[in-house]
Amino acid sequence: MTHTLGIDIGTFETKGVLVAEDGTITATASRPHKMLVPRPGWAEHRADGDWWGDFVHVTRALLAQSGLDPRQIKAVACSAIGPCMLPVDAAGAPLMNGVLYGVDTRATAQIASLNAAIGEDVILATCGNALTSQSVGPKILWLKETQPDLFARTAKVLTSTSYLTWKLTGAYAIDHYTAANFSPLYDVNRLDWTPDLADILPLDRLPRLMWSTDIAGHVTAAAAAETGLAEGTPVTCGTIDAAAEAVSVGVQGPGEMMLMYGSTIFIIQVTAAPVRDARLWYAPWLFPGLHASMAGLATSGTLTHWFRDQLAREADFAVLAAEAEASPKGAKGLICLPYFSGERTPIHDPLAKGAFFGLDLTHNRADLYRAVLEGIAMGTAHVFDTYAEVGAVPERVLAVGGGTKNAVWMQATSDLTGARQLVCDKTIGASYGDAFLAAVAVGAAMPEEIGRWNPVARMVTPNHVAAYATAYPLWKRLYAQTADIAHALGSAG
Repeated sequence: MTHTLGIDIGTFETKGVLVAEDGTITATASRPHKMLVPRPGWAEHRADGDWWGDFVHVTRALLAQSGLDPRQIKAVACSAIGPCMLPVDAAGAPLMNGVLYGVDTRATAQIASLNAAIGEDVILATCGNALTSQSVGPKILWLKETQPDLFARTAKVLTSTSYLTWKLTGAYAIDHYTAANFSPLYDVNRLDWTPDLADILPLDRLPRLMWSTDIAGHVTAAAAAETGLAEGTPVTCGTIDAAAEAVSVGVQGPGEMMLMYGSTIFIIQVTAAPVRDARLWYAPWLFPGLHASMAGLATSGTLTHWFRDQLAREADFAVLAAEAEASPKGAKGLICLPYFSGERTPIHDPLAKGAFFGLDLTHNRADLYRAVLEGIAMGTAHVFDTYAEVGAVPERVLAVGGGTKNAVWMQATSDLTGARQLVCDKTIGASYGDAFLAAVAVGAAMPEEIGRWNPVARMVTPNHVAAYATAYPLWKRLYAQTADIAHALGSAG
């Protein structure tokens, strides 16, 4: 039986999967890595150590575990965290660590200068997005302004997925969905790179634009020797991990939304027409003629890890979840602002700060952890409110990611958003979506067949919670009324 290979590079872990042509998982493998934080507001990965090194390790582990002849793998698809910024030299060698997506806020000054020079309304009209910490263009400008020697040696600027594609095939390629995050260098109206808004980078230093299921190239002899794959195996253009994750759980047509519980909350809703609002992100979807409206929180799973590492080192997440379950909904009047790395949508405030508010001597660790989960859920509800305001209320919400195992977090999210969440049978995530996209790319599956590959297994339904009806409006007011203090603290730091 033929197979496809999907590999996804996440913020803290790489996962891979070999999938048979009927959607059955033959083998899985993973490898952890770290997010480097060399200074506050920065977030990085090592392109060769974390991205390519993990790809090689996981691929070899899958081949060894499955016993497959590599020639039985008909296509490979990769996804990775993104959008990232990685300058490489003329030989394709990284010139620095990869600068990560919106959790890296180093280009705040460049965002301000580009907005002033171009105009926020012009950027939104041309690029479909406001400039935020998620945008790659300001990070390239940061490289140009602060690292001129490196910039002078930069032959290409890649993202995580395009670096993997280059290592596998020797081709520099990027999908339209990812490229839309390179504002102000991508024109969503023409689906092409643009030099019109800013002189940041010669456009020939950007990868070639393709759709996610286009074949970017084939595994080279050198890549085959490193990975164990067969030389000549087709490799798709690939995409960002969140998009592959959405595919993995059956997000296909307009009105369908993925709610991903990972290191961050990430949301993708497919729409029939572009949704352009400065509070959200926009991109062409993976297939021509469809659009995507996205949102994301800055800290979610990372915040639960911080809580365990700093306040509950002797406990695992199952123990913490049981404690949170025992705490009453509303955490006895305790509110958590989850802005421990600033915040992305909808407030786009890199200087926002995390907080626990309402503490008294009756509160315990269980209440604190419940407040963390409810605070993340309130951040998610804030995004849902924004979708409602722009007329894009989702018709179907499909949940995925490690957080779907946390019943307290899931239920709080449904209760606060009012959304029924569907959880599919297979929750492995983006790597499974990659394997499906690889099958689509070589004609082994049609896009609408993902429901057969991965059917819905359970659902979480919303309840009215009086404590949330009181706490959520106060949660929104807490940020609004303390933002100036957070900004002053950020400036002082």
